[in-house]
Order: sequence, then structure tokens, then C-alpha cells
Amino acid sequence: MEFEKSFSQTKSPFLSYLSSYTKKMKGELKEEAKINYRDAVVSSIGGLIAIIISSAIALALGYPMALAPIGATCVLVFGAHKGPLSQPRHVLGGHLLATVSALIIWSLFHRSLITIAIVLAFVLILMILTKTVHPPAAASAIVAINTGAGWGFLGVIILCACVVVLISTVYNNLFQDRQYPRYWILKKALEYKIPKLFSFTLISLIKLFYALSILF
Repeated sequence: MEFEKSFSQTKSPFLSYLSSYTKKMKGELKEEAKINYRDAVVSSIGGLIAIIISSAIALALGYPMALAPIGATCVLVFGAHKGPLSQPRHVLGGHLLATVSALIIWSLFHRSLITIAIVLAFVLILMILTKTVHPPAAASAIVAINTGAGWGFLGVIILCACVVVLISTVYNNLFQDRQYPRYWILKKALEYKIPKLFSFTLISLIKLFYALSILF
């Protein structure tokens, strides 16, 4: 007993960190929420309506590649309509920032494996700092730079995202136990300042893109 106590006291910081690190992998949640079959059906019907209309718009305008990120947005907005990542600020802001960033980088440095990877990292930090994290928006960025879809792709993505938000607002609120959106723009979300680190990171990434464009 005393040996174990003395061993724990003399444990190196690295071993303490390793122990704490591995404990995180166990997972704490023991019970899952019960499946609500009615809610699942309501969500799927809403998603069906939204993706049919969005698909018609994207195909009519000649951008079928927009269906991948918009389809993922439909899953979030209807399947997890209460979640913060499904709210209009995140849906519209995320797609806008991610797609614009990708198209600018594509215009300057064209497509390569390195630029695609860096675009994703840049879009992630940009969405975190602006509080507009929306996972499907990363798909918009990847599609934009990987296909070279051009600036017309931005208009289609934003139009389809607006359509999804509008349909979700009209459809979800028809049901007494559903509400969308939970908020449009939170007041506190506007009360932030972009740190100097962001400016430094942006400048560093631009320099890196320039170097990569020369190498590749």
C-alpha cells in the first residue's frame, strides 16, 4: 500500500499525462437516448422536400456538385435541428466563408494536394474564429477547389443553403414539438474580436501558398 502511494507520488509528469490521455478514450456516456420514430419520419420527410428542391435548383443551374454539401446540410438541419451547428448563422455563414476562401485560393494557386489540405485547415480555423462552424461547409470548400467550379458555384451554394433554411423554418415549425431556428444571430456572437493570431496565421498561410505554388 505504501509502495503504491509512493509510486503515485513519484510518477513522472509524462506518465501522469499519458494516464489522463488514455482515460479520455474510454468514453463516459453509458446510455443512449431512446429512438423517437415519429421524429425520425418527420425529419426524413423534411429532408426529402429540401433536397428535391435544392437538387432541382443545382441541376438547373449546371452545378450538380453542389448536391454533396447541401445534402449534408439537409441531414443536419432536419436530423439535428436543435443543434447549434444547424442554425442559420452556421449554415449560411459557414458555406459563405468556406466557399469564398476556397475559390480565392483556387484562383490564386490552383489545385494541388497540398492546397486542398491547407484550404480545409484554413476554413476550419476561420469558421471557429467567426463562430460559424458547419461541417458540410468544409465539403463546399473541397468541392470548390477540387473541381474548379468557379465563382458561379458560390451563388448556387448560397442559394441552396437559403432554400434549405427557409424550408426548415416553414416545415419544422408546423409541429408543436419542433422549433427552427433556435436563433438567427446571437447577440454575444457579434461581440468578439479577431485576435492578432488570426492575422498572423492568415499572412503565414498566404506566404505558404505562394511558396507551394512555385514548388508544385
